[in-house]
Amino acid sequence: MPASHVPLLPLPAACCFALLKRRTKRFIIECLLLEEAPGERKGTRESLAHTNNSGSMLGLLRPGSLLLLSAAPSEKRKLPYTLEYIRIDPRAVKASPSDSFPPLPVGPARALALPPGLWAGVNTLTPNRLLRAAFEAGLLPWAKGYTGFQPEARRGQSRLDALLTGPGLPPFWVECKNVTLVEDETAAFPDAVTERGQKHLRELADIARSGERAALFFCVQREDARCFAPAGYIDPDYAALFRQALAQGVEAHPHLLTLSLRGVDLGPELPLAPGG
Repeated sequence: MPASHVPLLPLPAACCFALLKRRTKRFIIECLLLEEAPGERKGTRESLAHTNNSGSMLGLLRPGSLLLLSAAPSEKRKLPYTLEYIRIDPRAVKASPSDSFPPLPVGPARALALPPGLWAGVNTLTPNRLLRAAFEAGLLPWAKGYTGFQPEARRGQSRLDALLTGPGLPPFWVECKNVTLVEDETAAFPDAVTERGQKHLRELADIARSGERAALFFCVQREDARCFAPAGYIDPDYAALFRQALAQGVEAHPHLLTLSLRGVDLGPELPLAPGG
């Protein structure tokens, strides 16, 4: 990718590396910042970071894993950083705080020697933001002809991530999901039992039965996936509802995302796994 490329969703300018210590609460992790701080040794300054990912992040939270954090936009926020990416080593070699990683700031033009592996994007705000950016850039073939985009649209007692509208076209309701679980090159959702996700499937199936369009936009935020399937081994009820929803006209659009230190881009749509 050329150095001049501007990602669809650029990362904030102020990003830094850290090493994961542990997840202490649902939305908080402890980490070691990889930076030079006055009077402190590189890689030993402890900090807390916010994670908006309420899922289990199954298989990602290995102590010592390399993290990419963005700085909080306001000094008034309690936690100074937000977790954006986690580095995954496909050889399952666990990093340790003594490993030699690049120092911080992550400059967009800087050449960085990263440890082996790939990034997994765990910021759950990314799918909604990417859906809108990709729609406005005309990058979604399955939304061709639609010109209007309404985020957080209400339908009856429900609120869905987006409503697309277009001249002479039926309303198109889209719900976004973040995917970080991959097993044997198959991206899978969810990574924990999700009653909320089951509720969304029922709502989307009801929309499809009414004659309007309904879709799930799965953002697969790691590049080792080759297809997509519901994670029936984690939430069998979700998997059964997923298959029922597709049979009733709900669309599934799992897209591979490309992650870099510059930001996030929309990749190709993945096929559904056989039987998925």
